[in-house]
Amino acid sequence: MQTIVKKTRPESDPRTDMLLQGRLYDPYSYLGPHHEKNGYIVRAFLPYASEVSLDTASGSAPMQRIHPDGLFEWHGNEPPAYPYLLRITEDNTQRLVHDPYTFPPSISDFDLHLFNEGKLHQGYRFLGSHAMEINGVTGIRFAVWAPNAERVSVVGEFNRWDGRIHPMGAHGSSGVWELFIPGIAHGALYKFEIRNRNGALLVKSDPYAHAFEVRPGTAARAGAQANHTWQDTAWMSQRSQWDWLHAPLNVYEIHAGSWKRHPDGRFYSYRELAAHLIPYAHEMGYTHIELMPVSEHPLDESWGYQTTGYFAATSRFGSPDDLCYFVDSCHLAGIGVLLDWVPAHFPQDAFALARFDGTSLYEHEDPRLGYHHDWGTHIFNYGRNEVKSFLLSSAHYWLSEFHFDGLRVDAVASMLYLDYSRKADEWLPNKYGGRENLEAIDFLRELNIMVHDAFPGALTLAEESTSWPAVSRPVYLGGLGFSMKWNMGWMNDTLSFIQREPIYRRYHLNQLTFSQLYAYTENFMLPFSHDEVVHGKGSLIGKMPGDAWQKFANLRLLLAYQMFSPGKKLNFMGNEFGQGREWNSKWELDWSQLEIEQHRGIHNMMRDLNRLYRDLPSLHELDFEQPGFSWIDCNDANQSLLSFLRRGRNGETALVALNLTPVPRPHFRIGLPFNCTYREVFNSDSQYYGGGNLGNGGEICSEPTPWMGLPYSAEIELPPLAGIMLTPI
Repeated sequence: MQTIVKKTRPESDPRTDMLLQGRLYDPYSYLGPHHEKNGYIVRAFLPYASEVSLDTASGSAPMQRIHPDGLFEWHGNEPPAYPYLLRITEDNTQRLVHDPYTFPPSISDFDLHLFNEGKLHQGYRFLGSHAMEINGVTGIRFAVWAPNAERVSVVGEFNRWDGRIHPMGAHGSSGVWELFIPGIAHGALYKFEIRNRNGALLVKSDPYAHAFEVRPGTAARAGAQANHTWQDTAWMSQRSQWDWLHAPLNVYEIHAGSWKRHPDGRFYSYRELAAHLIPYAHEMGYTHIELMPVSEHPLDESWGYQTTGYFAATSRFGSPDDLCYFVDSCHLAGIGVLLDWVPAHFPQDAFALARFDGTSLYEHEDPRLGYHHDWGTHIFNYGRNEVKSFLLSSAHYWLSEFHFDGLRVDAVASMLYLDYSRKADEWLPNKYGGRENLEAIDFLRELNIMVHDAFPGALTLAEESTSWPAVSRPVYLGGLGFSMKWNMGWMNDTLSFIQREPIYRRYHLNQLTFSQLYAYTENFMLPFSHDEVVHGKGSLIGKMPGDAWQKFANLRLLLAYQMFSPGKKLNFMGNEFGQGREWNSKWELDWSQLEIEQHRGIHNMMRDLNRLYRDLPSLHELDFEQPGFSWIDCNDANQSLLSFLRRGRNGETALVALNLTPVPRPHFRIGLPFNCTYREVFNSDSQYYGGGNLGNGGEICSEPTPWMGLPYSAEIELPPLAGIMLTPI
């Protein structure tokens, strides 16, 4: 192979200075192989190399150092055989590598078009880092969106974190930068170094990374992805045909870092959770587990709500494959898995999304639109197409790659209103002068359309605390398109009522009856979530009034009322055994309390309630429809008594009676719909649950005495601070 020594000085080309200064916008135009007027040239910038030679199938030739900072050139009359290798000597050690700048960009114009249009739902397949093979050479392709950068480089443990070595090439006006680097070890740590238009250097984590190092480090792992072999084909097929509107949905919400821990304080891994949590949830009768956010986040105390890795399962609990194993194991056990997802805001951490390329890229520049004062976080710019592609791709990623059965969307109310938690001079109206965030509304509708089209049977659940209409109605009817909405009004009214001393409850019975005025305007879920047992609010048992006996009786009554009311159910971990202290994410639940009779009684009751809810069509089939509920008596405020009927689609009926005071009600006559024998299938005062064991001996016979607007009736025993359920035999 003939070599020509070129005599021109490198200073004659302005790109040389730009490269050495870390300002070269288009490295492909200068580095790698090129045909120039005097023949062929290969340039390589290797600042730590003492010698470099060009190795090809036809021979080897040394490259000339033309600048002391490490710029090498080879010249020839013929192009080098492809693919050539660079033999690099560094620190008296030789290594062979393929030249990254021989591999042209590979992201398609069509994908870039969809991305820039806000229509790319699988952006995680080309942005970020991906292991691939190009022309027989394996390596990692890196891609990142940074439209306002002057230069973007890949930095990592493979190039001494030096941003001069691997500058990326820009895809025209798309704002996307790309570089394929051969030979990088799978899982190598990396970041992006960004030179902004002011010349400042920023070192940023990859927004599309699939895995990160364990905190406090914030580097991503190159080419990481899940490679789990799924076993849940039957579950996914069944889910696609699932009639969730009429099915039982009873969710156990957990924080993966504090459900259980090892004795030395270490977290359970995803696989350890599979081994311990799944049998527990199955035994307790829950239909679904909801994980508080497991997307990567830097701060344990944020519980995952300050997300920095929107495409990465947090490394606290293991690898992406480990999370896949957990979800797969849940499905094989007949349990669905929901993920708490946070598209409403992101943290200010300098290594992450905030001012990503030196400008407000993912957020609004104006803090009146782009900053949450309450949370100290940035608000996504939902009107920017590439941000929509980012968020839609994130939702698609969790549902596609991890087989999650739905997303609980956090803080929807904060997305809908421009003046959410703001003073009069702290927000800007929309183009019509209103307070509605029109771009966020469009995004949420697109999100729900995508989820329901691409993932049949998957759910979207809105944490929405206002009276915004049609949250859970289809987009084609003018709704937001969510499957369900958390009923925060029901939750607040119910907890406000149950915390009152029973002597005053007669004046506030409407707090329990009011929800029926709007109960069927949405598909409601009834939540007692983590938000109700933290930040000084105390545990559920801690909210109950009275002495110890009354506290436990009130809690049993509260949980029974939730399970018997129309709407799907959610309870946070610890509620099911009446944990005494407020939840603290730094410790595991107080499982030792199950050795105490009263806590064990709550636990036994919740297991039976969950199974009743699952097994009785009357308790779940018409959760969202008026025919599924009717009052027997909602006006007995003086005695603080409530009674109602629940019905299934085929006429299955259950009767519920609640005594909201500590006064027993013997010989209480209640109206009955049928002339038959009724069985007491549940009594929260059962001795098995820690109660006083007042009840009705198992069976009750109706009498032909009309009562409470029903054709039949019977005298029953209503235990104090208790709920009972009767079903016809």
